[in-house]
Amino acid sequence: MSSAARRVVRMRSLPGLALLAACGCAAAGTPFEGRCMDAARDATTVVTTRESGWRIDNTVSYRQLTQMKRTGVAGGVVLGLTRTESRVAIQVDGTLLASPDGAVECVLPRIAVTLYYLPIVVYVSREFAPDSCAYREILAHEMRHLKSYLDYLPKVEEQVRARVGGRFAGRPLYARTGETRTLLQREIDANWMPFIKGEMGRVERLQAAIDSPQEYARLSKVCQGEVQSLIGSTRRPRS
Repeated sequence: MSSAARRVVRMRSLPGLALLAACGCAAAGTPFEGRCMDAARDATTVVTTRESGWRIDNTVSYRQLTQMKRTGVAGGVVLGLTRTESRVAIQVDGTLLASPDGAVECVLPRIAVTLYYLPIVVYVSREFAPDSCAYREILAHEMRHLKSYLDYLPKVEEQVRARVGGRFAGRPLYARTGETRTLLQREIDANWMPFIKGEMGRVERLQAAIDSPQEYARLSKVCQGEVQSLIGSTRRPRS
């Protein structure tokens, strides 16, 4: 069974300006707006994913794994577990142009979003020998969880690129002079961090689908009773 990945999203603040909400304070057709439009190529959004690797851990007992199980799952014995945490790093920078009268700023934001998981740990309880039939069955189940995490990350990358890039890439953004940092923090906190967190969190639906009642029932009967003989046939195993 997959653990609930804690989706801790962090933004690294870098020097410079970026990501401003348009204020509607630049007069259309003015030379200043023309300068901003000409420089719009400097407004870019880059979204990437990063692999942090994974490992198998056979040192934890099934009782400990049961205590580590996903929040909201009641009862049952956990024989295997796949755990990770997701991270989002947003780097923001940009080119700033000032209007001749100094009242308005034009910003060409450069945004870099990196999506990744902390190293994924695949647990199989230490009660099962690596060369046993039950171990292989439990590990195969956890490999489905691992694959689900790894396959999902590029899909989030596409979603974030489409939305964030559609908002900022190739577009000059205007703000009154001195308001850039406040607007930057406001838009990231109110709009983009929640959106990216929500997209990252959708993977848990896929993990839950892997842990179906039918799959639990199958795992409880594999390998001619190896599982039942180890932990007792009166306890329902989960993986």
